[in-house]
Amino acid sequence: LRPPISDRFHYVYSCDLDVNVTIKICSLEGSRPKRRYQELLADPHLKFSDSGEIEQEHDSHMYVTVQVFEDSKAICLPVQTAYRHYTTSPGRSLHSWNEWLKLPIRFSELPRHAVATVTVWDTHGPGKPLPVGGSTVPLFGKYGTFKKGRHDVCVWPDVPADGDVPTTTPYKAPPHASKQMTRLAKLTKKHREGHMTKVDWLDRLTFREIEVINEEEKKKQNLMYLMVEFPAVVYKDVNYSIVYFEKDGGEPVQIRTNPKLVVLPDHELLHSNLIEEKHHKLARSLRTAQHDLKPNAVVRDQLMNIVDYPISKNLSEEEEDLVWKFRYYLMHQKKALTKFLRCVTWERPQEGNVALQMLEKWAPIDVVDALELLSPRFQNPTVRSYAVKILSQTTDENLVLYLLQLVQALKYENFDKIIEGRMFSYFTIRTTDLMMAPPLFNPALHKALLANLRIYSSFDAIKRQETTIPRSYSNDLSPGEAPSVPDTGDLPKHDVNTMQASGSQKDSKQDMDLATFLIQRACKNSNLTNYFYWYVLVECEETEAADAERKKVTEMYVTVLRRFSWALLKGNRECKLRRSQLAGQQKFMDKLVRLMELVERDGGNRKKKIEKLRALLSAETEILENMNFSSFEALPLPLDPNVKVNGIAAEQANLFKSNLMPAKLPFKTTDGKQYITIFKHGDDLRQDQLILQIITLMDKLLQKENLDLKLTPYKVLATSCKHGFMQFIESNSVAEVLANEGSIQNFFRKHQPNDKASYGIEPVVMDLYVKSCAGYCVITYLLGVGDRHLDNLLLRKTGELFHIDFGYILGRDPKPLPPPMKLSKEMVEAMGGVNSDHYHEFRKHCYTAFLHLRRHANLILNLFSLMTDASVPDIALEPDKTVKKVQDKFLLELSDEEAVRNMQALIDESVSALFPAFVEQIHKFAQTWRK
Repeated sequence: LRPPISDRFHYVYSCDLDVNVTIKICSLEGSRPKRRYQELLADPHLKFSDSGEIEQEHDSHMYVTVQVFEDSKAICLPVQTAYRHYTTSPGRSLHSWNEWLKLPIRFSELPRHAVATVTVWDTHGPGKPLPVGGSTVPLFGKYGTFKKGRHDVCVWPDVPADGDVPTTTPYKAPPHASKQMTRLAKLTKKHREGHMTKVDWLDRLTFREIEVINEEEKKKQNLMYLMVEFPAVVYKDVNYSIVYFEKDGGEPVQIRTNPKLVVLPDHELLHSNLIEEKHHKLARSLRTAQHDLKPNAVVRDQLMNIVDYPISKNLSEEEEDLVWKFRYYLMHQKKALTKFLRCVTWERPQEGNVALQMLEKWAPIDVVDALELLSPRFQNPTVRSYAVKILSQTTDENLVLYLLQLVQALKYENFDKIIEGRMFSYFTIRTTDLMMAPPLFNPALHKALLANLRIYSSFDAIKRQETTIPRSYSNDLSPGEAPSVPDTGDLPKHDVNTMQASGSQKDSKQDMDLATFLIQRACKNSNLTNYFYWYVLVECEETEAADAERKKVTEMYVTVLRRFSWALLKGNRECKLRRSQLAGQQKFMDKLVRLMELVERDGGNRKKKIEKLRALLSAETEILENMNFSSFEALPLPLDPNVKVNGIAAEQANLFKSNLMPAKLPFKTTDGKQYITIFKHGDDLRQDQLILQIITLMDKLLQKENLDLKLTPYKVLATSCKHGFMQFIESNSVAEVLANEGSIQNFFRKHQPNDKASYGIEPVVMDLYVKSCAGYCVITYLLGVGDRHLDNLLLRKTGELFHIDFGYILGRDPKPLPPPMKLSKEMVEAMGGVNSDHYHEFRKHCYTAFLHLRRHANLILNLFSLMTDASVPDIALEPDKTVKKVQDKFLLELSDEEAVRNMQALIDESVSALFPAFVEQIHKFAQTWRK
């Protein structure tokens, strides 16, 4: 028979509580020792902070600090209560706070022997506190249970709590002073834990009598007691105790008790477990597969929960067996395919064959799930080819949004298959074709390609035909014509068969690998051509200190770039034109980098460097091989290939004041306008490039839901790991606006006045400001963007606010205790304050945007999962935790209503945060001092 609920011990592990520890400071009772007159004469301030007894201290201002220690060392910052006036009642000394303190440490982070130091402080002169007394309280009992309920803690007078082991300020009073109170406390604990029969009317009388006895005992002892309350865990009217337990504490640990013994190798130790093997075979039995097997209601709900798991959550063996058992039932649900493929044991050929047969019969998945199949979790070539087949159905516009991650996904492809495509290219391209063509990528890579071609040119079978590439392509190649097929007449029969087999394989979308797919699509669209080239080129840069694995990956990217070059060279007129444009871009970038190096070497100040920059841009020099930057042949701008540029307005070029002095370059476009860019030399822009790509994607996702939050996803392109372009948006930093205009509203009134509208500002401007604030607050929270200060928040005269400088992401921040959102009081005041209609609209936009983006969380998580091996600084720190960090921000385990309530709390916490405002003042002072 099971015991009744009241007799059971309900508990929860501390490692499972991912919430902050809270402690309530209730009240202080008792008398303080009186000071001698000699002490008052030596320190006159004592009369303001100490007059003998608590009830006589009408001018006393006390507060309490709490800090967690372990092994005599602090493991978190102290937290203090507010300054409170005490209350008195006849016959009772009382200083009351009744305040819950939220400690900066979580239950899951608490060590077994953690103690809380509680110290009561009193004012003692200007800015100098005086300890009233302190006490050290262990957080876990001798059986590992966290303290709960209220406790009277003995306060040792005139000393702060030390937190040492053993401590000099124990929370228990001396045994001779508290026998009666100790006995009553033990009986009260037994009653609270249900070890005594509870009689309601008798319990009330008893507890009232216990309070009277405790008060009399405290007066007799002449000691101070602080009442402290610890939190309780209640779920469905059942009280739970918090039991200390380490993460993965239940896992068996193999230890050797006597290391001097001779160790004999167990050859069966690494063999598979026979029982587990048998269970696996029975659970995955192919002979007993039932195509019409349907789950009951409970199992169906369990299957739906498994299908909705985020990509970072691993399935248990029981869950994998369950999905395998009901695989035919799940075939009609497209989102279940990725979970099914994760359940397959690919080392077992029979299971793999069944999975591949079901793959073609499964309901076609979305592009979002196809991205997951390209992650390193899935290595089967047929599965990856299936993902490529799904990707081939998406539009070029969407493919550009995912291209950065797809280029990274090449690292998880079969390198041998990519090399096979390279061999095919070598045997079908004429050596002179590339020797006479303009170099597509930097000279070192082009030289390596020609060296390899010379090796293959030693075969007598290759025809040597002197063929040049004309500047104006003949009209016999129409724009839609397919790439020409090379002549194979003089090739050996074996090589011809190999080439034909490779060609037929590449033409089949069923078996197409990712590299071939990206090359084919990049040849058909100018935007894809541009970005694919620059994304791959950056990955081709190899450092001398790179390890063997990195060099292998670099060689793979060089191979992809060579295949791409060959595909463009052998394509139709448009392909050849795009290849020529890429060569022109590369030549232009080489000269621009050379120019910036010359400017940096100039020993003058910023003004002289600006003069030299403008001089080099406006005149031809032999050092730059007579390159004229003020006027050149029109070519697509690498940052935005839809813009054709033919010069740089040298007289408007400038250098910014930062350490690296990035250059402001106004490009002249073919339609007579200007496209202003920022060129950074000596800085890696790949992290900014990733974040702006995600912001652009989020903006499109929100607009797809008819929610336009007026974001400003400016363009960023890393043309190397040391330099790159950024789009320049005419704007002012919020810090500059506040310094010059006094407030954001004054700035708007100056540029967009309207006397008839509220606040004297155009309503459209306020609407744009509120929407953009909401959008960036949610997005920067989801991406964990750090180092937010008023200098990297920019305002446009039309009202839009946007963020720049994404050097800290995924929760990293150089400033201590950052708010969850960057929402300063100046930003709220610009909306009219927390009680204004604009502020309420701002909150509504935040909730709506957060809910919309939560529905697309799987897409964003899949994109980040493909970036775990990218050379992005904040991802490279903890690549295995990247997806989990983003996933935690989406709160996928909560319902929409719970997620909105959490977002409300985050906004309120960010608005009321005081420490970030203090840090902002320090940053402002540092910036002023630097200038």
